[in-house]
Amino acid sequence: MANLGGDPKRDEPRLGTRVELFESEWTILQVVWEHEPCAAPAVQEVLREGKGWAYTTVKTMMDRMVRKGLLQTERVRNLYLYRAAITRQQAQQSEIRRTIKRAFDGALTPMMQFLIENESLSDQEYEELERLIRCRKRGNTQNK
Repeated sequence: MANLGGDPKRDEPRLGTRVELFESEWTILQVVWEHEPCAAPAVQEVLREGKGWAYTTVKTMMDRMVRKGLLQTERVRNLYLYRAAITRQQAQQSEIRRTIKRAFDGALTPMMQFLIENESLSDQEYEELERLIRCRKRGNTQNK
């Protein structure tokens, strides 16, 4: 895959580094994850309905996301196809770490306590959390 402009080494996805996404980048990545590979007009078509974003807005943001290492491009004739350079899990992990750091001084236990005490979880959700904790304690990191 080729990248648009800039230093090719700088434009490669920075896997393993923390990624901070703006809300607009999340929105675009969700469309790209769902439809990749996809061209900017296809992304804009999806976002025009929900967000009212113009093509130039979407294309500019996607080009910036390429330079930031969030998207990759591939040129097919005169069309650029976009793919996500980060996975949903990488994006989610980065966002959770950032939230824990900002809101809970980096401590996971107070965050979990806050969620358990302030969110209305169903009995099924509590059972699932307990099951995940038991599995983790046993050293089984796979979610079955």
